[in-house]
Amino acid sequence: MAKNAFYAQSGGVTAVINSSACGVIETARKHGDKIGKVYAGRNGIIGALTEDLIDTSLESAEDIAALRYTPSGAFGSCRFKLKSLEKNKREYERLIEVFKAHDIGYFFYNGGGDSADTCYKVSQLSEQMGYPIQAIHVPKTVDNDLPVTDNCPGFGSVAKYIAISTREASFDVRSMSKTSTKIFVLEVMGRHAGWIAAAGALAADKDNDIPVVVLFPEIKFDREKFMAKVKANVEKYDYCTIVVSEGAQYEDGRFLAEQGTRDDFGHAQLGGAAPVVAGMIREDLDLKFHWGVADYMQRAARHIASKTDVDQAYAMGQAAVEMALDGKNSIMPAIIRTSNDPYTWEVGSGELKDIANVEKMMPEDYISKCGFSITDACREYLVPLIQGEDYPPYENGMPKYVTLKNEGIPQKLEKFEI
Repeated sequence: MAKNAFYAQSGGVTAVINSSACGVIETARKHGDKIGKVYAGRNGIIGALTEDLIDTSLESAEDIAALRYTPSGAFGSCRFKLKSLEKNKREYERLIEVFKAHDIGYFFYNGGGDSADTCYKVSQLSEQMGYPIQAIHVPKTVDNDLPVTDNCPGFGSVAKYIAISTREASFDVRSMSKTSTKIFVLEVMGRHAGWIAAAGALAADKDNDIPVVVLFPEIKFDREKFMAKVKANVEKYDYCTIVVSEGAQYEDGRFLAEQGTRDDFGHAQLGGAAPVVAGMIREDLDLKFHWGVADYMQRAARHIASKTDVDQAYAMGQAAVEMALDGKNSIMPAIIRTSNDPYTWEVGSGELKDIANVEKMMPEDYISKCGFSITDACREYLVPLIQGEDYPPYENGMPKYVTLKNEGIPQKLEKFEI
């Protein structure tokens, strides 16, 4: 008898996470003899814990297909990390109880490193509790910091947005630099890994001689060296654009923008690296500046998403279902690059025990010797990931996105407090 499936979105959403959802649901529907209904967790894993399940079978084929070009999380996501099995086994037991109550045999968790960890633990505990669950992690993170996979769905579109925004803002600053602004500082996401910041360096190429200075989390911030670089650029070009990762930090490990508070995951809450850097420039160089924070705009910009990213996100959702149907468990489909020029890739996989809670930083040979730009090797890696346009349909000048009905199913268990 066909088992039902559970799908949930975790952590910060992306421009293409719904493309993965589309891949999961459409592929599952093609195998109705093996997979019954696909239930989605309302607001991520919280939906599983509270037994708040969405019946995706009530959505039309057209609306599910429209997820491919709709940004953010169609079913709601959350920043909620389950505690370790040792500290709170009850949360994991609750998941198994909910899955058992609704005849769920497949668990597809779409997220980053923390969700890979949850997926791995669920697969372990389900065996111990005598109710096997095939747990497949679907990769997603704009930070591009998951191991095994060449890149992470969500990153290519953010990289494209930041590269374009950096180039366009640089053109703006250049046109005004003679009598007005000489410095523009753009803050991008990336707590520990500088992949997104690196994309800002793509603004400059053989046809666009743009002075871009990048501040990576991997390179400890040296104020004196940084100011010397900015000053030299202004003297040569009359202006300078700075792309700073939110995770840029001092030699002692303190973030430039650290507020002294922590989020629910125990991560330091960051309050804005761009204004901090801009303030330093005012103090040290006395130059007129503007700064901006890409924030949610960078990860929600489906209108300029990378086609490579959209296609890979869908393929990861599709592969997750196909792997589950092949009897695989406790794994993650992965993107395996087979060639740079022409760019080609294939679907591979990795075991969750090798992925959970492991961060992939930028390789040392991807960052220039000066510490403020990228190397040719990094450029060769990044450029294919931002290739192609996959525009959503437009209506009255605006992108036309889908909002699902998201109808829930009746609960069978007692209320659970989280």
